[in-house]
Amino acid sequence: MRFETRAIHDGQEPDVLTGAVIVPVYQTSTYQQEAIGKHKGYEYSRTGNPTRSALEKALASLEEGKYGLAFASGVAATTAVFSLLKTGDHIVAGDDMYGGTYRLLERVFKKWGLDVSYADVDDSDSFEKAISKKTKLIWLETPTNPLLKIIDIAAISRVAHEKSILLAVDNTFASPYFQRPLLLGADIVVHSTTKYIAGHSDIVGGAVIVKNEKLYHDLKFYQNAAGAVPGPWDCWLVLRGLKTLAVRMKAHEENARYLAEYFSKHPKIKSVYYPGLNSGKNYAIARKQMQGFGGMLSFELKGGRAAVEKLFANLKLFFLAESLGGVESLISYPAGMTHASMPTEERLKRGITDSFIRVSVGIENKIDLKNDLAAALAAA
Repeated sequence: MRFETRAIHDGQEPDVLTGAVIVPVYQTSTYQQEAIGKHKGYEYSRTGNPTRSALEKALASLEEGKYGLAFASGVAATTAVFSLLKTGDHIVAGDDMYGGTYRLLERVFKKWGLDVSYADVDDSDSFEKAISKKTKLIWLETPTNPLLKIIDIAAISRVAHEKSILLAVDNTFASPYFQRPLLLGADIVVHSTTKYIAGHSDIVGGAVIVKNEKLYHDLKFYQNAAGAVPGPWDCWLVLRGLKTLAVRMKAHEENARYLAEYFSKHPKIKSVYYPGLNSGKNYAIARKQMQGFGGMLSFELKGGRAAVEKLFANLKLFFLAESLGGVESLISYPAGMTHASMPTEERLKRGITDSFIRVSVGIENKIDLKNDLAAALAAA
């Protein structure tokens, strides 16, 4: 079956008891057992819940994996992957990444004895150079957050597998509709399902998808032992979002490309970052490994923070807010929001200046969005 069909049907068969065509919300914490150790597949909802199982099967299908695991947030999913490692292990991570992942590595896992090196995402060779004898995991985002850089997943996977190192890819920005890292050689795919997969800014969730059975069992053990699982209602909302993922992603991309082209010609904008621009440094890689360029873009405004604040103050349709991937358009200021936990020196070194703005382009009418931005830019 094609993607759009699987998004609606895989893991979501009609309810056996009633024939309901939508997966029920199994709002229960526990399950009756016929005898000691004899149950119907479920014992306790931290370990497993039928609504969550449906979501996990659907996500595994869309990412071309065998096993899916749902978590209470994207950060919880990321934590599960890092928890596969032990004291003394080494991680190589791309230097352009979500500020929450940087915070997790620097302020949580380093205290647990994990070592981290950051590779230049603009230079594939830098990943191999950063590998040591203790390297157990390579962590990528592509497109990256917030600079929208593209990393060649297949190239990095070859390096990782030659040295028996796991490769994990945060696929949140692309969604499985536009990119499927497991087909490109990744071992682990991570999502914040809060974003495009759920798509309506009404839940917080995360997911990990793998093909390898041992990896699955190790992650499943952690999921149950640590307990950072989503409730059935949140799982149901993510399943609802999945059904329209394909049509939403097409609309997000159409609008984002339109605005990226508009920004690239605007006199008040210094730089535009969008994988779908022909002038982009990684355009060829994006075309090779993605089926579309997504709904995220970033730009650097001329005039410093004062101009940024004027821009934000004059927007009507774009909401100044954290997060991304909802049907509504959001605009954010990474230096003070998503990447505020990153030291200023590190942030600036990565190119996240005080004039840098990230945009999650929604699915409103693109002319209305452009007009809103044009008026705000005029005021800035």
